[in-house]
Amino acid sequence: MSAESNAMNTSPSTAPTSQNQSAFIASLKSNGELIAAIISGIIILTAWLTEGILSEPVSVGLYISAFIIGGFAKAKEGIEETIEDKDLNVEMLMIFAAIGSATIGYWTEGAILIFIFAMSGALETYTMNKSQREISSLMDLQPEEALRVHNGKTELVHVSELTIGDHILVKAGERVPSDGEIIKGNTSLDEAAITGESVPVSKEMGGEVFAGTVNINGSITVKITKRSNETLFQKIIQLVQSAQSEKSPSQLFIERFEGTYVKVVLVAVALMMFIPHFAFGWSWQDTIYRAMILLVVASPCALVASIMPATLSAISNGARNGILFKGGVHLENLSHLQAIAFDKTGTLTNGKPIVTDAYFRSDDENLLTVFTSIERESNHPLAQAIVKYGEANNATEHLDVLHMKDVSGNGVTASVYDKEWKIGKAAFVGEEAFSFHNGIAEQLANEGKTLTFIADENGIAGLIALKDTIRKDTKRAIQTLRRNGIYTVMLTGDHETTAKAIAKECGIDNYVAECLPEDKVEQVKLLRQSFENVAMVGDGINDAPALATANVGIAMGEGTDVALETADVVLMKNDLPKISNALSLSTKMNRIVKQNVIFSILVIMLLIISNFLQFLNLPLGVVGHEGSTILVILNGLRLLRS
Repeated sequence: MSAESNAMNTSPSTAPTSQNQSAFIASLKSNGELIAAIISGIIILTAWLTEGILSEPVSVGLYISAFIIGGFAKAKEGIEETIEDKDLNVEMLMIFAAIGSATIGYWTEGAILIFIFAMSGALETYTMNKSQREISSLMDLQPEEALRVHNGKTELVHVSELTIGDHILVKAGERVPSDGEIIKGNTSLDEAAITGESVPVSKEMGGEVFAGTVNINGSITVKITKRSNETLFQKIIQLVQSAQSEKSPSQLFIERFEGTYVKVVLVAVALMMFIPHFAFGWSWQDTIYRAMILLVVASPCALVASIMPATLSAISNGARNGILFKGGVHLENLSHLQAIAFDKTGTLTNGKPIVTDAYFRSDDENLLTVFTSIERESNHPLAQAIVKYGEANNATEHLDVLHMKDVSGNGVTASVYDKEWKIGKAAFVGEEAFSFHNGIAEQLANEGKTLTFIADENGIAGLIALKDTIRKDTKRAIQTLRRNGIYTVMLTGDHETTAKAIAKECGIDNYVAECLPEDKVEQVKLLRQSFENVAMVGDGINDAPALATANVGIAMGEGTDVALETADVVLMKNDLPKISNALSLSTKMNRIVKQNVIFSILVIMLLIISNFLQFLNLPLGVVGHEGSTILVILNGLRLLRS
């Protein structure tokens, strides 16, 4: 008994320890390159500080350790890619340059070169690991099991076992496991995962439902129309994967440039080891010495440092000001934007409907209280907005609501004060709805507002209009972008009337209504045919494919995890005007990077020419090479202060 008790007491405490150990091991694996680079840097610093104190073999041993620890990952990568692609790369040049430096006795310079490349590799690995999380986030929203109905009985099966024609039961609060058609029951579905719109959609028999959407208030039986791997939700995942596999023009250029650069340098070094001896009568000692200097001064340290410090400084600056960049390439692309597509709900608008207008018959001052009391019985977002409005306008009394009935897709009926009431759409409450209050309903509808009527036996008693209002800073952000010559377009799942009204209010150049996720992707692709660089701004799961398809995806900080993971840039405080700040930061960073690249190339050319003319010795070459690296780093760090 005591042994059993002890086991029970110890197991809870040992489990977290095991989990912590697993987490530590996983972290160690994912951050291995960074840890190796840091250790390498510490060893290099130690060896440099203790030069003259420790014996030469010990110092050399420390440098060799730094070479192996810091350079192993990049060297392995370079060798494997060279074998696989049958082409040389910058990693191989780094290996040759470091060995060349060590060969002529300049261990510190070679070790620093290794350290710079090790840090670069660690950052690349971190970014790649980070960018793969959105797929797993999407998959978490895809139900893995479904209740299949067969001969009046239900059985729990994996979604992969569902076939077209199967019947499944979806209870209230559950996600729909596969695309299908309702054959029994009525309900409202939260389709935000597909359309991004905040207002649930009423569904009756024959209505189409999509995998990943949430059944709100009623059990339904669905006939499967698509296999689990062919659903609209799966298309979203596939679109994200496809878009992310496409390489940017800058990345393709760098990959083409690598092999050429390495070959040119190695050929030049090889020629330098022989031609001067025969052509100019240099001694073999001089030619080999000059060849080693060339290998050192031609190494791309300054070129690498031209971009990375400036990029990291700009990224840090952006993060400090509420703009999160997920990589330098996205920051670089921002300054070249010519068009931006915006999602509507939660991006240009607040994402929650509010009451904007209310009209009631003048013969009953208690109508708002009746309206509010009935809507308290519903969990529909529009009802919640009406209750909030009523309570803010002193309609706080809780009246007795009897015989409440939900008429799916239309509204509700209820009894209050021994009187029957109807609340809902115009077609549900009465044909005279649009003539109420001198035809105000038609004007409100043209403004893109959602109308909810209340009626009794005497006819239409009141009207409440609701709208997803635009953010207070939306107009200012759009105006700034248009002044900078950037074309703006809104992509929304809303119908034409609402889309037109919102676009006009925001000052958007153009809009496209009734967009599903795949439609948004197509619209972004069309924009990319007309404009060289296009951004997409969104916040929902449905925006993820379009975010990934655009040259730059920008997510709102309060958006879904999938949107945040898929996007290249995140506005941490949902502050749209920050887009203009990001554009300015990108422009300045690109200007500094160009300055650095031009300067570093000119220095390398000057050092190479000086070496060929025999004006340059190795220590001066190292000073020029490392000095140019330090200068471009300092120039890049100026972005921290902007």
